Amino acid sequence: MLKKRYLQEKIEKDLNDKMIFIGGPRQVGKTTLARLIGKEKYTKFSYLNWDNPEDRKKIIAGQFESDARLIIFDEIHKYKKWKNYIKGQFDKYKERFSILVTGSARLDLYRKGGDSLMGRYYHYRLHPFSLAEIVENKNKIEPFQELVFNAHPKASQYFSRLLAFGGFPEPFLSNDQEVLRRWQNQRVDRLVKEDIRDIESLQDLSVMQVLVDMLPERVGSLLSLNSLREDLEVAHGTIKLWMNILEKFYYHFRIYPFSASAIKSLRKEAKMYLWDWSQVTSAGARLENIVASHLLKLCHYLHDAKGHKAELFYLRDIEQRETDFLVVVGKKPWFAVEVKNTDQKISKSLSYFGVKLAVPFKYQLVNVENIDFMQDGIRVMSVDKFLCGLV
Repeated sequence: MLKKRYLQEKIEKDLNDKMIFIGGPRQVGKTTLARLIGKEKYTKFSYLNWDNPEDRKKIIAGQFESDARLIIFDEIHKYKKWKNYIKGQFDKYKERFSILVTGSARLDLYRKGGDSLMGRYYHYRLHPFSLAEIVENKNKIEPFQELVFNAHPKASQYFSRLLAFGGFPEPFLSNDQEVLRRWQNQRVDRLVKEDIRDIESLQDLSVMQVLVDMLPERVGSLLSLNSLREDLEVAHGTIKLWMNILEKFYYHFRIYPFSASAIKSLRKEAKMYLWDWSQVTSAGARLENIVASHLLKLCHYLHDAKGHKAELFYLRDIEQRETDFLVVVGKKPWFAVEVKNTDQKISKSLSYFGVKLAVPFKYQLVNVENIDFMQDGIRVMSVDKFLCGLV
């Protein structure tokens, strides 16, 4: 159904100058994207996977096909000396072939020793399918410009499917609940027992598995590490480490409250969301999660592909006023988003924060078809139409 991913053209262009690192969750399509780039852009490419014993021997020996013009290294971050290794190959062969590195851990954060690769690579984070990507809306988005929402006749249909099956290619394209359940079980099991085990020195993976099972019910609420610590009966340092590891491996992501002198904001408590929102059983929390994921994808795209310092926050002050999301570029608010299920009554908190922070654009999203009107400076609109205007 979908062949060309939203990052492909940008990555192909950047490969002319630097190495490209593609990070992202397991089974999000990194290898498929890398191979497609190799097939469409280069006369010959070579794919080497660290998990394959024969490929691993070639990697360590520095043995590459002589006519390959692109070398794809998959999961090489599992090699302890991978950064020095990649740096050496790039400096030695950059005139001969391009280098593309993919991995299911956060390649930009793995800094366990070795020389810096600064200036030699661009890092991209590949996200699951989003609604704009599915309906092939190639929106030209510029920070602090108003978003443009082009309706699509099948937007509502595809949104319902995304909400039910998540945005990972296999379950979404299958459109089958049995496939989804089996895929979820396998993905989470391999994440803990293979990916994390291969890199992190952890004693009790079975307890981490319990933590993974607990997180979906905490989506969208303030995340209390102390509560998790008590439930699992482990030390605070342990639960903090485990949460950081799971985030590094793209199981979940956290957003934090925006701090500004104009509001008395809470400064510490994070809210957590899953990369695979189909695991969230609560309808309201899943709706909030899919919007959070789309907004994070927008921020990552603006940062990775365009160089903007785009960030995603939420708003909450000491008087308990709260707004779900705030997109910020260069520390300045761009637009705020409140997610409702069916409630079209204007959110008082969204109005309050919009004035206090001088937010240029404010959106209240409802899971109701064909809604789009302005009231008190806030645009109330259908979730599916809004998401069609992103990346």
